[in-house]
Amino acid sequence: MARVLGSLLLVAAAGTFTVGATPATPTPAPAPLDRVVPAPASVKAGGVPYRITRGTAIRVDGSREARRVAEYLADLLRPSTGYRLPLATHGGSGIQLRLAKGPFGAEGYRLDSGRDGVTLTAAEPAGLFHGVQTLRQLLPAAVEKDTAQPGPWLVAGGTITDRPRYAYRGAMLDVSRHFFTVAQVERYIDELALYKIDELHLHLSDDQGWRIAIDSWPRLAAYGGSTQVGGGKGGHYTKADYREIVRYAASRYLEVVPEIDMPGHTNAALASYADLNCDGTAPPLYTGTEVGFSSLCASKQVTYDFADDVIRELAALTPGRYLHIGGDEAHSTSHEDYVAFMDRVQPIVAEYGKTVIGWHQLTGAHPAPGAIAQYWGLDDTSADEKAQVVKAAQHGTGLILSPADRVYLDMKYAEDTPLGQDWAGLVEVKRSYDWDPGNYLPGVPGSAVRGVEAPLWTETIVTNADIDYMAFPRLPGVAELGWSPAASHDWDAYRVRLAAQAPRWDALGIDCYRSSQVPWPAK
Repeated sequence: MARVLGSLLLVAAAGTFTVGATPATPTPAPAPLDRVVPAPASVKAGGVPYRITRGTAIRVDGSREARRVAEYLADLLRPSTGYRLPLATHGGSGIQLRLAKGPFGAEGYRLDSGRDGVTLTAAEPAGLFHGVQTLRQLLPAAVEKDTAQPGPWLVAGGTITDRPRYAYRGAMLDVSRHFFTVAQVERYIDELALYKIDELHLHLSDDQGWRIAIDSWPRLAAYGGSTQVGGGKGGHYTKADYREIVRYAASRYLEVVPEIDMPGHTNAALASYADLNCDGTAPPLYTGTEVGFSSLCASKQVTYDFADDVIRELAALTPGRYLHIGGDEAHSTSHEDYVAFMDRVQPIVAEYGKTVIGWHQLTGAHPAPGAIAQYWGLDDTSADEKAQVVKAAQHGTGLILSPADRVYLDMKYAEDTPLGQDWAGLVEVKRSYDWDPGNYLPGVPGSAVRGVEAPLWTETIVTNADIDYMAFPRLPGVAELGWSPAASHDWDAYRVRLAAQAPRWDALGIDCYRSSQVPWPAK
């Protein structure tokens, strides 16, 4: 009898049996520390989880920057937890954000979790912000909802030490083929921030639309921005609109990289100002999707007056380091004119304090010292074209890698994908993830690779839902290629971590493509 009573007491102590009551529902285990996307550099799991409760406070040091990140975290957690989560400056248990010297670099952080709380430590505010994104993923997906949820809100015990592999981890949104409002761009920024993307490349001009107000050339936006693919009404950003995008991106620790594509992809500008055409005749506005037919007149001085004015005004609006001048698919510009144009325009960018980025065709001209080329070729791009890029990299030109048959988010997943294109091939989730930026172009010095970028061209993309469907689930994989150590890149492990993101996307209202390559949880 004593033996039976002792057994019952042991079971009751374990929380699985209560005399005279219904067995308690077991508390769900917290998400493992290594289930994060992008994969952290180092994970040491162990110890008691921390539980966010009604009494939790968010503690922050006295710096204004750290306080802003703490307020962002509180705004994320309050709706779903229903807790006050007050901000405090003094010690005690809870969630603590602190800036301190350490081996974190500009964007790295350490997350320590245990019974008494969670502490995020970083050398710079960007590191704290990225640490917050990791903390989000360690909490249940319901934390993303905007109404109170039951919880519990557990964070597994242990330590994550993390910093990015590459400083440049970008995503491009083409707002020229189809125009997207400020609110739509900001929504995409929030999605990028969750995966530690830190560069937002805005493709602001193309044949189908000019999207940024330029005071010295007002018809560019008023007329050149009045349409889009298929003949819709188009639109453009006022300078105030653009400043708001820049401000919002900065609040999520993203830098805006504006692009004015030149000398090709310029029909919207050519239609707005006849003088920019060699024959002095403005073409009609264009709403199709063919490329390579337009060109600024490289032999006219007015072309360079135009370039100077546009770059000057755009640089003044842009606090970031970069200005992208395009340079791709200039099929209607002779090689001699292309080289002459790039030789004159690159110094203008430098004059206004920005670093030049151009598509990799820039390497066929004379890349300026410090210039960066964005490679968008394919695995089977000609050896000569690749050699040109490799040679430029060996002579100091930096590279951003955006191979179209790997990370162009507008490529179809499969033949029956209702959106997107297939000129670069079909790009399933594994293909977009399963490559290494560090050795993608043999002969390129590792120091030349600045990072990766996932472009989303919008010939077929019109709505937020369209953006989500094409970006997810491929975008997180590109983010991981840019952030995580090369040694952690393993498709079989990644696909499991990726699948675990699906409930979070559901909570955020992101409707992704449910690839058969990923073991998604049942809804």
